[in-house]
Amino acid sequence: MKLSIVLIPLSLTAVVLLTSLVSCSDKLTKEYNEANEIEYAKTELKSAIIKNEILPDRVISDSQTAVDVAESILFKIYGEENIIKQRPYDVNFTDGYYIINGTFPKPTIGGTFLIIINSQDGKVIKLTHGK
Repeated sequence: MKLSIVLIPLSLTAVVLLTSLVSCSDKLTKEYNEANEIEYAKTELKSAIIKNEILPDRVISDSQTAVDVAESILFKIYGEENIIKQRPYDVNFTDGYYIINGTFPKPTIGGTFLIIINSQDGKVIKLTHGK
């Protein structure tokens, strides 16, 4: 069995047209994929809101994780240097909530932060900083 290849000469216009078609097809495919990803995300969000699905008993399972979450929030709001000065933190776990506040040596004048985080879903239910 013999295989032959036939070459058909194309004009420059035909090459440009074919290239444009392939390019448009790639663009449409990308837009279609992005639209599907957005729809998938919206569907998952609606489902999560309705079902309130959280598999683990607690999203924040230990004090160190609670401190890491608190610092990531506090650093952005009050500045990393300011929050680090308030170490060591006072960390308590009560009724499913982490209550974390900063400390200062006793002669220091100024306020400290207080953050309360729900261990089950990670929601911050209180965030303050004294002056």
